[in-house]
Amino acid sequence: MSISDAVAERFVGLCIERGITVNKLATLSGVTQSTVNDIVNRKAKNIGIVTIKKLCDGLDISITDFFDTDTFRSLEQELY
Repeated sequence: MSISDAVAERFVGLCIERGITVNKLATLSGVTQSTVNDIVNRKAKNIGIVTIKKLCDGLDISITDFFDTDTFRSLEQELY
């Protein structure tokens, strides 16, 4: 799994946990709907840390909590 896939999967899971749509996440975080859609639909490959932080703020979680999962701990190094 790539880091962008893991980020997308994590945001979708958090939206489901909280019972909100991806569009609601965009509104809560101040990130454009198209950007959030690109992330969760895995069209965005280089997701900026500032965008991730804004989305975390919209979900009221820290960026540390966002990345503190087994999925992120087990990611392989990506070489391009």
